[in-house]
Amino acid sequence: MTEVPTITTTTRGLHQGLTRRQISMMGLGGAIGAGLFVGSGQAISIAGPAVLVSYLVAGTIVILVMTMLAEMVAARPSSGAFSSYAQRAMGRSAGSAVGWLYWIQLVVVIAAEATGAAGIIEGWVPGIPAWAWVLIFVVALTAVNLFGVRNYGRFEFWFAAIKVFAIVAFLVVGVCAIVGLIPGVPATGIGNLVAHGGFAPHGVTGVAAALLAVVFAFGGTEVVAIAAAESDDPSHNIRRIVREVMVRILVFYLGSIFVIVAVLPWNDAAVTEGPFSAVLATLRVPGVDLVMSLIVVIALLSAMNANIYGASRMAYSLGERGLAPTASIRTSEKGVPYVAVLASVAFGFVTVGLNWAFPGVVLGALLNVVGSTVLVIWTSTAIAQIILRRRADRDGTTLPMRMWGFPWLSWLCLALLAGVIALAMTDATARTQLLLTLGLTAALLIGARLTRGVSRPGVLKEPIDPRA
Repeated sequence: MTEVPTITTTTRGLHQGLTRRQISMMGLGGAIGAGLFVGSGQAISIAGPAVLVSYLVAGTIVILVMTMLAEMVAARPSSGAFSSYAQRAMGRSAGSAVGWLYWIQLVVVIAAEATGAAGIIEGWVPGIPAWAWVLIFVVALTAVNLFGVRNYGRFEFWFAAIKVFAIVAFLVVGVCAIVGLIPGVPATGIGNLVAHGGFAPHGVTGVAAALLAVVFAFGGTEVVAIAAAESDDPSHNIRRIVREVMVRILVFYLGSIFVIVAVLPWNDAAVTEGPFSAVLATLRVPGVDLVMSLIVVIALLSAMNANIYGASRMAYSLGERGLAPTASIRTSEKGVPYVAVLASVAFGFVTVGLNWAFPGVVLGALLNVVGSTVLVIWTSTAIAQIILRRRADRDGTTLPMRMWGFPWLSWLCLALLAGVIALAMTDATARTQLLLTLGLTAALLIGARLTRGVSRPGVLKEPIDPRA
């Protein structure tokens, strides 16, 4: 057996200022967004109460992907996370394609989240147009990310904590409604789970169709793998962080959906439009529309903040490995890759002009661009873990953390992802998004191969095992 290798990061210019609690909250902040507060209504309308099965399957995929990521992060923390692991496992082109795909996805999502939040705020303050709010949000959160990782961590912790508090309060109120503890409101029980056509009114087809909408809602959890490299003890922290994030996300997602389909009929039109608001309105909670709108805005801005961080660190890692311009590895005295931050929010400023020129149509167009990128990123993560784990076992390398159930659970994850991709190909909208994503991935692979011989002095090259 070989000795345990010294654990080092590939983040030489960054500061390790994030705590375990802050990273855990970042993971929750990245995953708990408009996909839960708003998008869950669409999933419920597709599958009925059986949408719980869809969330359980999607949650299983996320748990497996995050556990595989945790194994690799514990062995080699890196701000490039899954991109650097894809590079070590499958070569330079794979690492470059995955890293740039993730960066492009977040750049577009950042703009989409700013646009979505601006659309809501514009309804409260009609005198200020949406494009102005987009500008305000982009400038404000860019400043937060430039102030240093320690200050960023504190800001995102409390930003995400508001969402967590809102969900916990919703779960408490919902359970009280189910068992009849709310004065003046009769107990709803759980009859709605089987009424109105049964638990699965649209059968297995409905569950499968809802899975497409559900799986994308879990995107964002992977930011913890990136952030772990800037914590004080990445190898140790990642194990607890992944466990905490996964348990809480499953409780919040499954718990919230259970409350919604138990309190209200799944085919109620109000559920599709806004499931959380519909439940609270039924329970006669005053000011529910304003409260939920505010929570959705906070959810969008929190996710936007986390995505600016994730995009900038991915750009920094690509620069370290010679896969991006060397300017991306420039850091401030506070250890902030300021060029990477500014590059990651540049499209957000472009979106300000787009919202001015084409008000009301920008958000839908942006969301259609990056709908399926998470499937490619998760699949590459699973493949990289299988290759690197087998390589470590073959060489007798002792890993700080080993995924349980290997290789069976790793292959199960790949099989589940393949099933989701197959489902996506049967849906016209999802198929278009997936084909666009695959086309972009192919273009990035070709671009990486064409620049294979380009050497950039002064950057950290990721060592690639020639046996990969």
